[in-house]
Amino acid sequence: MFLPSVQRDKATLLRVANATSVAEEAEEAEPDFLDPEVAFTFSARLERPDLLIAKWQMTEGYYLYRDRLDFTLNIPNILGQPQLPTGKVKSDPAFGETEVYYHELEVKLPLNNTQGLQNILLDAHYQGCADAGLCYPPITKTALITLPKPEPVVTTPKILPEPNDSATIGLSDLLKSEKSATSEFLKVDQAFVFSAKISEQAQLILQWQIAEGYYLYRNKFKFSLAEGDRMGEPEWPPSETIQDPASDDTVAVYRQPLLEIPIPFHPLENLKTIHLTVEYQGCAEKGLCYPPMTTTVELPVPPMVHPDINTRSKIPTSPILSEQDRIAQILSKNNLFYTLVAFFGFGLLLSLTPCVFPMIPILSSIIVGQGQSVTPYRAFILSLVYILSVSITYSIAGVIAGLFGENLQAMFQAPWVIISFVLIFIALSFSMFGFYELQLPSSLQTRLTLLSHRQQGGTFIGVAIMGFLSALIVGPCVAAPLAGALVYIGQTGNALLGGLALFFMSLGMGVPLLLIGISAGHWLPKAGVWMNQIKAVFGVLLLAIAIWMLERIIPASVTLLLWASLFIISAVYLGALETVPSVSAGLRGAGWRNLLKGFSLILLIYGILLLIGAASGKGHLFQPLQLNRENVEMPTILPFKAIKGLEELNRELAAAKTQGKPVILDFYADWCISCKEMEQFTFADADIQKLLTQAILLRTDVTPNDQQDKTLYQHFDLFAPPVLLFFSPQGEEQRQYRIVGFISAKEFRQHLEGFFAQL
Repeated sequence: MFLPSVQRDKATLLRVANATSVAEEAEEAEPDFLDPEVAFTFSARLERPDLLIAKWQMTEGYYLYRDRLDFTLNIPNILGQPQLPTGKVKSDPAFGETEVYYHELEVKLPLNNTQGLQNILLDAHYQGCADAGLCYPPITKTALITLPKPEPVVTTPKILPEPNDSATIGLSDLLKSEKSATSEFLKVDQAFVFSAKISEQAQLILQWQIAEGYYLYRNKFKFSLAEGDRMGEPEWPPSETIQDPASDDTVAVYRQPLLEIPIPFHPLENLKTIHLTVEYQGCAEKGLCYPPMTTTVELPVPPMVHPDINTRSKIPTSPILSEQDRIAQILSKNNLFYTLVAFFGFGLLLSLTPCVFPMIPILSSIIVGQGQSVTPYRAFILSLVYILSVSITYSIAGVIAGLFGENLQAMFQAPWVIISFVLIFIALSFSMFGFYELQLPSSLQTRLTLLSHRQQGGTFIGVAIMGFLSALIVGPCVAAPLAGALVYIGQTGNALLGGLALFFMSLGMGVPLLLIGISAGHWLPKAGVWMNQIKAVFGVLLLAIAIWMLERIIPASVTLLLWASLFIISAVYLGALETVPSVSAGLRGAGWRNLLKGFSLILLIYGILLLIGAASGKGHLFQPLQLNRENVEMPTILPFKAIKGLEELNRELAAAKTQGKPVILDFYADWCISCKEMEQFTFADADIQKLLTQAILLRTDVTPNDQQDKTLYQHFDLFAPPVLLFFSPQGEEQRQYRIVGFISAKEFRQHLEGFFAQL
């Protein structure tokens, strides 16, 4: 009834040749050919427990070849001989006289031995053509068929034996109850029906039909290939979390009727078959857990899966993963000790980022506020309390963000919160200057003095509160390690491991703070005028932190004016406008005073330059005289188109698809310091600007952190900026190229070159 495979292949070549020969005629006539999904509408249904019906509806002018029909099930020895109706004989240029079907086709597929099965997968293979001259490539459709549950067995009432047979009753009832309990559960190969195949897109497709009331553990899957072929990371579908009755832990499981796990796959050259070994474990919700199952299957490798010899060297040994996804894998694959050590190391690296720098003067001012009573031991304890408070806050905020998608740090960037914290810093700095009696009424002065002494004088509760606020308000940065931990928590629901990882990462970030705190306690002078001078220095640093925080909510020119004021006033207090004796006069300390005079003059001059930059509206802190220069060639900064919400993003992706261009989406917020660094140091690079011309640039401002922003975050499993997402011309996100956190111009250039090269 079906053509042999050799004859089929020959017929396919003839059909392709025929399609080529009529190409010019088809082009001249320009018929509107339908999509194969529309030309041949496929469906499948279960007619009765032992009969399956495969059905096609063909549009007028389209037909299916009888000899190209083929059917397979994921479970062997179940499908009987297909029963095909008689078709219409057609004179085909490729096949000659051949049988085809027009309008409608129903194929009866007998089923055998389906007892105990709940679902089966039907693969229907077919091929058709249009009378106008177009022949479609072979098509495969997969249908999930749910089998009916078996009817309950009706038993006759049980007749009790005589009372003197009590011993017999107990033994027989015990045996029957044990047998009944055992028969409640399916066999493991019926509870979890496994199948595997290799797709033409070079993927291993692993499928499990999971019976109702059963589930598979997410962390119990293991995959290996005997031939040493290159297998990438599995593309895990979303899982759900349950309280595991065996261990009382929260675990991720799958219990959907059909579980499919694709795995990228690159076979060795000329390999016809592979041997895949899969290990998995599952349980029944009623309390039975099966032992781990190991299955080895032999799979044929489709010819088109083998890469072309000219492109083989470009195939990576493993798929590219974004940095946060690699970090999420560390959490999912490694033991607890290795994971915590790794995240402590990540924290050490993050301690060198701008997110931690503002905490240095905060902690130092707390220790300096001790005055003459500070000791190295007390400085160590104060530093430790501050760091532990920051670490605990980071961990709790991270777990909440991972589980519920609510970023507490972003919520604390509201203008009223920032202004309140800035006022606290100003009050604390004035107390270090000793100006309360000159600036404020006595009643308010007393309250502020008490508050400042509680915070800076070193009470542990006050230090802990300052650490809590510092973590939420001062440094709301998101880097790849933090994002990886949040992704892991969100995917698995394992808040304990994710929270521990964040805690150890925060401890690593606090190591430099601890060293600085101990050093401050050891080297600070014990008494005299020096102590007042040092306190004044840290008062200036606290004011600098206040201005740095205000940058998030006020215009740049106003910020520059505040920086200029701080520099000029500090220079005046250092004596920039006073005369000093010369070194030759022989006065004690004249050399140091001259050095201080020179430093104060530098501050004064730089403050004046900042004033000029603020007046021009073009300068910034590190380039105050960045004015408009018509005669100087300046790099053109490509604009990012502003979008808001998921709906606008989808509209822009659809527009980019019509242009055939990739899309880069930038998540930005005014309170995100790393976002501004990216703007200033990364995007402004001339080479970067040239590369970015190849893509459509979009930007979403998530400063409001409203519902549209949260929806966009949740759609992409994100938590806070800075983030860059990369989309192919087809509108699909290339997750492996996702960037979270700051990236330098050099690294970003290499990243862009890799992204554009793979399109």
